[in-house]
Amino acid sequence: MAISTTILDQKINVGDRIKVHHKVKEGEKERTQIFTGIVIAIKGNRSGKAFVVRRIASSGVGVERIWPVISPWLQKIEVEKRGKIKRSKLYYLRDRVGKKATRVKTMTKKEEKQKEVKQLEKNSKQEAKNKKEETNKTSKTKAAGKSKSKVKSETKKES
Repeated sequence: MAISTTILDQKINVGDRIKVHHKVKEGEKERTQIFTGIVIAIKGNRSGKAFVVRRIASSGVGVERIWPVISPWLQKIEVEKRGKIKRSKLYYLRDRVGKKATRVKTMTKKEEKQKEVKQLEKNSKQEAKNKKEETNKTSKTKAAGKSKSKVKSETKKES
């Protein structure tokens, strides 16, 4: 279950309010249409990954669109607001009516910065751990190589 993904160099999370700019072909003409809504799900993995965006139309009817992450029709994605959610799928929004159907807790700028700092710290810790493991592996292989040569020299001395 994916909670976030990167599309067209823009990181989106479930719960974000986004604008999706996509191409629409009508006859021979192509134009760009903007679909604004909340990301309620990110499904699949790798090349089969897709995201679902839901909005409330003018007549009060919910409209959902599903786009594959790798699509030639997607032109641009803009994140209007970051959502602060604890679920990977927001299907419960389908049952809500009116403004409640579009309300998701949003992150303040301070919370966004804190989240970014935590992610950077986590990445730096992981890199340090990887470097430490690499140095341990190289030192073990060197030590193993030395011990083999000592064993060979001792056996030669004995014979």
